Amino acid sequence: MEIQVEHECPQCGAPIQFEETDRLLRCPYCDVQNFLFVRDYFRYVLPHKAPGREIIYAPYLRFKGSVYYCQGMNINYRVVDITNTGLFFKGIPDSLGLRPQAMKMKFVEPDTEGSFLRFTLQAKDIIARAGRFSEESSCGTLYHRAYIGETLSIIYLPLYEEKGRLFDAVLNRPIANLSKGGDTIGSAVNKNPRWMLSFIPTLCPVCGWNLKGERDSVILTCDNCYTAWEAHGGKFEQVRFFLVPAQGKNSIYLPFWKISAGIKGIEINSFADFIRFTNQPKAIKKEWETMGMSFWSPAFKIRPKIFLNLSKRLTITREQFHTEKTIKGKCLYPVTLPQAEAVQGMKLTLAGSTLNKKTILPLMPRIGFEIKKTTLVYLPFQETGQEMIQEHTKITINKNSLAFGRKL
Repeated sequence: MEIQVEHECPQCGAPIQFEETDRLLRCPYCDVQNFLFVRDYFRYVLPHKAPGREIIYAPYLRFKGSVYYCQGMNINYRVVDITNTGLFFKGIPDSLGLRPQAMKMKFVEPDTEGSFLRFTLQAKDIIARAGRFSEESSCGTLYHRAYIGETLSIIYLPLYEEKGRLFDAVLNRPIANLSKGGDTIGSAVNKNPRWMLSFIPTLCPVCGWNLKGERDSVILTCDNCYTAWEAHGGKFEQVRFFLVPAQGKNSIYLPFWKISAGIKGIEINSFADFIRFTNQPKAIKKEWETMGMSFWSPAFKIRPKIFLNLSKRLTITREQFHTEKTIKGKCLYPVTLPQAEAVQGMKLTLAGSTLNKKTILPLMPRIGFEIKKTTLVYLPFQETGQEMIQEHTKITINKNSLAFGRKL
């Protein structure tokens, strides 16, 4: 389900239309570019058709992403797309259905008129229910669950009170009777919560050059001083990155996270230990005994099965790439998966790499990681018909899968 949002340009006030997953906004009128940032959730309101009424907004959690779960002796996954009410109130619909898709939404801002019902449920419980829904067709003990490539936001449904009834302000239809003599709505209302939406100017913090990226990029790069940046706490923080030089011409560089980490709960202290534990059909080299463990993950959203396969193959291959930092003139595929979500995939990569699932899956609850270093690595791929082929490892990705990933 793709959601359309409308907002005014913070520079000139012109209307900008964009998708829910867009983070880099360029105004088509003044050409100013800004990066969207919030500290917790993006919050949207559905447009209402009740002018002059005192609007009360009911919260719904919006979750879209891939749910992975290790259950029985299998690693399963499912793409989940739900909206679920964020409070207990009789008469309010459990879901928004197709409304977010059919209507253009706006951001909640400090001057948005109306009152907001408190989000009284736990977001983690709603997401967990979505995960359990994914597991209904599976059997066996659940050892691990992960959410990767997720979009989390809160959408508010406009309501109003009239003659003891609660009305849907989108359809102007009654949906519930309010109890007599009880302030059932007023007791749950937040008055003027002052949620803030930040627009970060996309200027390099080091040299002042314009940062580059695409509409759904979570990492922006500078062609002038060869740096990469991710938004944290309302400002840009530098990200360690490298680019692997291409062997051919007209290469497209796909981004991957390389995460160096120590593993807790099992005896894996080196890459050689990892090969032994996962029972890979490889002859162990002497230098692997002192080589630290690194996990690889796509830094872009893609179908769950392909995500697991790419993570596993690059982690097992352990290719030693020659790297550089020159990115000017290179065709860089956008980073759409932040490093925090790539970290969540490490257990899945370890489990997927182990040939005997009976060995690893029961150990999943006790396994932990100590993150030592995270690096963004751009690998060169060549286009051949409908496939992209990595020039060093010969790993292939279907171009249609990449296109589909931009919609996840």
